[in-house]
Amino acid sequence: MRRTSKAIASILLALLALIFLSPIYIMLVNSFKTRAELYNNALALPESFSLQYFESAMKKMNFLTVLGNSTFVTVLTVIFVVILSSMTAWMLVRTDNKLSKLMFMAFISTMLIPFQTLMMPLMQVMDWIRTNLHIPMLNTHGGLIFMNVGFHASIAVFLYHGFIKSIPIALEEAATLDGCSKFGVFWRIVFPMLKTITITVAILDVISTWNDYLLPSLTLSDKGLRTIQLSTFYFFGEFTIVWNQAMAGLTLTIIPVVIFYAVAQKYIIKGIAEGAVK
Repeated sequence: MRRTSKAIASILLALLALIFLSPIYIMLVNSFKTRAELYNNALALPESFSLQYFESAMKKMNFLTVLGNSTFVTVLTVIFVVILSSMTAWMLVRTDNKLSKLMFMAFISTMLIPFQTLMMPLMQVMDWIRTNLHIPMLNTHGGLIFMNVGFHASIAVFLYHGFIKSIPIALEEAATLDGCSKFGVFWRIVFPMLKTITITVAILDVISTWNDYLLPSLTLSDKGLRTIQLSTFYFFGEFTIVWNQAMAGLTLTIIPVVIFYAVAQKYIIKGIAEGAVK
């Protein structure tokens, strides 16, 4: 019975894997086909594996520019989220009073609010800031990074908060007795011990920021500022869709994040388990 159960479980897992991987297969094989081949049979392998559609897609997307834009936005977003969220979580944990608990619950509560319910009020607020305070929040990478940090901070504070609880406060007290300042205690004692959860937060934020389409589409309008996800819009016209180039372009957009995830994915489960359970 155990062998039968294991066999059934293996078959079900294999079927699930095929279901989840089938869109990637369709996208990949159709990026090498002519339009006639694609319309004839979207599931069949291409007659030849030519890179001409990838070259066309890169030119149409202005690939190097949008790749640089996405990298810039993603890297700065991750840096600010890691620094600000780790410091916030540390202060909430070490300041054990009703106000800190209330603030932590506020962070947790925002995780339950869908972005779609906030996007129009958010754009109105950003436009008000630009008009009245003369701070360019719309159509700038700085404004996009600012909003990304705000939306990603909640989950990051939650993960850091659980992890910091497992760090003995005696270490910080000993450093304080030796003359270390609050700032020094955090950066010299606490932050180096947050390596695992920091990698986890960075991975989750890289994937989320890189793959985001909705917020950049609301924020950025200039072609030179667009991220790599927004550049895929060029393949979907009002009357025609160049499917083979679109498939090639979509493949190009996911390659960097897939490589990053493959390299760093072993830290995700470990970091989430240590941060959310402890």
